[in-house]
Amino acid sequence: MTTFGGLSVQAVVSDMFAENAYVVHLPARRDCLVVDPGLNPERIVELLDGQGLAVAAILITHGHADHIAGNAALKERFPQAPLVIGRVDAPKLVDPELNLSAPFGFFVTSPPADRLVDEGETLDFAGILLHVYDTPGHSAGHVVFVHRGGSPWVVFGGDVLFHGSVGRTDIPEGSFQQLRASIEQKLFVLPEETMVLPGHGQPTTIGRERKVNPFVGEQAGRRPLAGNL
Repeated sequence: MTTFGGLSVQAVVSDMFAENAYVVHLPARRDCLVVDPGLNPERIVELLDGQGLAVAAILITHGHADHIAGNAALKERFPQAPLVIGRVDAPKLVDPELNLSAPFGFFVTSPPADRLVDEGETLDFAGILLHVYDTPGHSAGHVVFVHRGGSPWVVFGGDVLFHGSVGRTDIPEGSFQQLRASIEQKLFVLPEETMVLPGHGQPTTIGRERKVNPFVGEQAGRRPLAGNL
């Protein structure tokens, strides 16, 4: 367990695609959020049971199979927990072609969304306030959830910005131009100490990626944007 910005955060890594699901709660509370439950939901449930945590909401950054495969199991166990996703990616939950599981030879479907979110909305579950930012480029309806209530700020970033890399754009709906704009206009204007908890790989910071990311940072010849949100 790690603490970022006053949040207790635990990553559960699935096998097939090494996707990070995050269990997030305030240290003094037993209700929690699960972000992007992946292909091994039994590991998430084992962690929840072992620590006596109850899921208040299931948050989805985007609708690709490796980030939604655990939705059904968690909804079955915690039916009162709303399933939250960006409006544009919601159809992927119930369509194996759109969520890219069918091309890999397995067919993932999720329960439909309970709540659709758009840019600028805020979410308040388990005592945790999160801001929703639209960040297309890896998928058309990708969103990130930003916790601005502690220090450092924390981004639950899905497949947008990674430690030393960025999300794939060689897939349906992928656009490197959109992805770069999302990173530079939405993420790189955040404080440099902001933690990014990505959908794959290790955590990083906005400051690090602005300086050394070879795809979108200063190393890629991109001028840093002035100012912080």
